[in-house]
Amino acid sequence: MSQQNLSLSALSNAPRARKQPHALTTHNKTRIDDYYWMRDDNRENSEILAHLKAENDYCDKQLAPMKPLQTQLFEELKGRIVKDDNSFPVKDGQFWYHAEVRGDDEYARHYRSRDITMQDKQVLLDVNSLAQGIEFYELGEVAVSPNEQLLAYSEDTEGRRIYAIKFKSIDEDALLDDVLENTEGQVVWANDNKTVFYVKKDLKTLLGFQVFRHVLGTPQADDVLVYEEHDSSFFMGLGKSRDESLIIIDLASTETNDTWVLDADQPLGEFKQLMPREEGHEFDIDKLGDTFYIVSNWQAKNFRLMTATTATISDKALWQEHTAHRDNVLLEGVEIFDEFLVLTERELGQTRFIVVDNLQQRMALAFDDPCYYAAIATNPESSAKTARIYYSSLTTPGSLYEVDLSSGEKTLLKQQQVLGDFNPSHYGSERIMVAARDGKSVPVSLVYRKDTFEKDGTNPLFQYGYGAYGITIDPSFSSASLSLLDRGFVYAIAHVRGSEMLGRHWYEQGKKQDKQNSFNDFIDVTKALVEQGYGAKDKVFASGGSAGGLLMGAVVNQAPELYLGVGCHVPFLDVLTTMLDESIPLTTNEYDEWGNPNDPAYYDLIADYSPYDNIKAQAYPHILVTTGLHDSQVQYWEPMKWVAKMREYKTNKNVLIFKTDMDAGHGGASGRFKSLEEKALEMAFFISLANL
Repeated sequence: MSQQNLSLSALSNAPRARKQPHALTTHNKTRIDDYYWMRDDNRENSEILAHLKAENDYCDKQLAPMKPLQTQLFEELKGRIVKDDNSFPVKDGQFWYHAEVRGDDEYARHYRSRDITMQDKQVLLDVNSLAQGIEFYELGEVAVSPNEQLLAYSEDTEGRRIYAIKFKSIDEDALLDDVLENTEGQVVWANDNKTVFYVKKDLKTLLGFQVFRHVLGTPQADDVLVYEEHDSSFFMGLGKSRDESLIIIDLASTETNDTWVLDADQPLGEFKQLMPREEGHEFDIDKLGDTFYIVSNWQAKNFRLMTATTATISDKALWQEHTAHRDNVLLEGVEIFDEFLVLTERELGQTRFIVVDNLQQRMALAFDDPCYYAAIATNPESSAKTARIYYSSLTTPGSLYEVDLSSGEKTLLKQQQVLGDFNPSHYGSERIMVAARDGKSVPVSLVYRKDTFEKDGTNPLFQYGYGAYGITIDPSFSSASLSLLDRGFVYAIAHVRGSEMLGRHWYEQGKKQDKQNSFNDFIDVTKALVEQGYGAKDKVFASGGSAGGLLMGAVVNQAPELYLGVGCHVPFLDVLTTMLDESIPLTTNEYDEWGNPNDPAYYDLIADYSPYDNIKAQAYPHILVTTGLHDSQVQYWEPMKWVAKMREYKTNKNVLIFKTDMDAGHGGASGRFKSLEEKALEMAFFISLANL
């Protein structure tokens, strides 16, 4: 296909939505929202569904010239994936557990065996069978009972993260009658092998707010409410302590944590609060034997590790310091073993692990790549003398290592296999620091194919960002990105403020009153990469999803001239209206992230950057917007309204296309191959615009 055929131009028959003015008044300030009518909580309004279909049809017509390229890219992405693959077995109790995928199966089969060779493996779940005939299927949590005879698992069949919990007898391979509906998906077994605890969702706000106790063989209607959280700014989770002695309710708002516990041997007892709830105290807690381990920000912005006993856990003043706070090192977590602790730390954006033995001797585990992602993998047994660590970089496929905790020696257990002609030596990666407009240095991770990159300002540049909630987008390997790199793209991750890449302060400088820093950082990184020759100024592309979609929406309002094409996925775009409406799922949890616009100061602050409210008459880049009709995190009408208003205001003929997956939620399509279609769509969009 010629370059001319691959180029995109806006068709004249783009869908135009009707306008129905709706006044929104807060603090004596009135906004007129012409597209407020697009909200339908039930997703049944025929006019709305018809408009979404018209947008999908327009998208298909607009992208028809690049359909062969999209198909080619999909086959490339799929062709790099090993069809027959399995996870490396992990031991938990008497059994070894692993998962396998075969052929063109979209989902895995889960097995266990009494031997690491998995020769006598026993089927736990065949997810392909569970998902048969269902457009969207996501397996949530899988939990084996303490006596290893029963299995609990949760499933979401709509994409709204509302899970049903089911149970089966493993040896009999038979489902029990018990089904627990409308849950968060987590399930924790008490030690009696017949009692479980789960979190129930509010079906309007989609917040988990109640913990119930269920006894197998009884109807869900008879389940007992054992805890209810009345503060809607908290997320609720369930877990079990490392020594399996406690069932834990974990409550977390953006800036405060709270923990309640129950003796796992006494499931009919009452949950007790471990310590008084204190606004601004963030912590993560676990227990092994007589010792509690607390990663806490108490008098420690970057967190420190404290220890306590049952007698002292309720009073912070009685805690003992294990690992002190450091201004330049973020303590991210701790993995507890009988004879060792493994600390996860981050300094200057790089993760490292510190092994601490019972004599308090410390040993650092080192890695060679200039930028990488590393994390503690699954280590179910505290008695182990080894720990499993997952490692990946922009040029190194995902690798599972087993580390001897005494010597630090690493043994590679399994590395992601990439089919085709992939050779890591063909690719180079860098970590550079870019000066933002206020003088702060922003980390940027870069990868490119060595034989197509000259740093002469000729390469197309793809820049990704997120920048919220303290979530750090670490540089890890993606076989899909090879399709861009092999066509000459430079791929960059801008670690903007709002993440914790450089520590807790980096997050705090990108939230609430300082949110504009995230947008400035992304824009300044783009300018610097072009100035330094990493990308061609007329072939810069950007992409982000969810809160990263907010980043994209703000950036195209504030600096549209920098970008040729932008991908905006499940994007949070109508910030002000959403944050003023407590009936919308997750709104109240977000006040400490964005600010509460019921406060006039935060109203004005959010109004200044909210992408939907700041669309104006100007030239915009080519934009691809995607969402899921059943998205539970960012409602479909946010991008739908944004696109409608953008069509009204944009002054040029650049392409604006909007695709809604009518079956999916916030995470996009389910299944390992179907999800690749979304990646191929965006890649084809960018490659076509770059005339490659």
